[in-house]
Amino acid sequence: MKKLLLLLLFIPLLACWGFIKDSEENNILNDSVIIATPSRLTLLFAGDFMQHQTQIDAAKTKDGYDYSDCFKHLKDEISSADIAIGNLEVTLGGKPYTGYPAFSAPDEFLYALHDAGFDIMLTANNHCLDRGQKGLERTIAILDSMDIPYAGTYINDEERSAKYPLLIEENDIRVVLLNYTYGTNGIEVREPNVVNFIDKAVMATDIEKAKEMNPDAIIACMHWGEEYVQLPSKEQIQLAEWLLSQGVDHIIGSHPHVVQPVELHTDSLNNKQNIVLYSLGNFISNMSAKNTDGGMMFKMTLEKDSITRVKDCGYSLVWTERPVISGKKNFVLYPVSFSLDSLGQASGYKLNNYTKETRTLMNKHNQNVEEYIFF
Repeated sequence: MKKLLLLLLFIPLLACWGFIKDSEENNILNDSVIIATPSRLTLLFAGDFMQHQTQIDAAKTKDGYDYSDCFKHLKDEISSADIAIGNLEVTLGGKPYTGYPAFSAPDEFLYALHDAGFDIMLTANNHCLDRGQKGLERTIAILDSMDIPYAGTYINDEERSAKYPLLIEENDIRVVLLNYTYGTNGIEVREPNVVNFIDKAVMATDIEKAKEMNPDAIIACMHWGEEYVQLPSKEQIQLAEWLLSQGVDHIIGSHPHVVQPVELHTDSLNNKQNIVLYSLGNFISNMSAKNTDGGMMFKMTLEKDSITRVKDCGYSLVWTERPVISGKKNFVLYPVSFSLDSLGQASGYKLNNYTKETRTLMNKHNQNVEEYIFF
């Protein structure tokens, strides 16, 4: 943040005074005490980026693959965040492009996500080894070629040591990202590749390294939990408590493919705030089972002066319209506040049903976090 300090000097015997002119607001320098504008950083998190075979086929054109329609209704909101982060639950393993159970998405999928405003990819998930060593290494190569930072998987130990934990520094605020997965669907990691697994000994070491980076916040992104279950498991709750006890500030979860509650805890005695979001659900997929056709984006604004606090946070529900419902060529994401009059009857019914059920869940189980509307 650029600042211009202008000191106005008067006659001797009078105290000096001046003012700082910020690009956004004025601050006062009075009696040598600077009242500084707090630094702010807005982070946006999205759930699982998936590519089932039906999605790949829908995006195919005579010249390649086109995903531009998928994110057009969310692009402005995603891009409005200083940093947008999501779970890349596919490999970019090259041809043949395949969906479940061995995901390998076209590179154009990543191009479209980046164009929609996503800045950082999380790569530690149960599908990161779907195409084995080649798939892991090619995914990282494509991310590197696009200068997209990532966390969770690495070519070798040296790369992990150099790039992990992932430090984000923006607007004078330092955030460290951690990323771990419960497993890789039984596929073993081949040396020298590295996948971050949920292992308390490893995580404790990483958290200590994160603390040495002098962060304003440490955020652990966890691929965990039980698929299709809308409340966190006992294991999730216990692991969240352990992570917080080790010094993690906020926890963002994925994997269940359905939304799970989010909590904001405030410890006034220690002047601490902790966000625990158990599952963001799907961001985009071809899933059609109950509650899997939508997810949420979570936005939080960190503010720092003498301390770092959560200035604001909230979630926004999103829903995926599938061609089989809409009759359109491609999959399209909508905020649930989108006008139902603009959708067909079948799409409107599905969106409305997802919205009602998810709001019922969140209103019952959330703690101190509310939905926000952006469309």
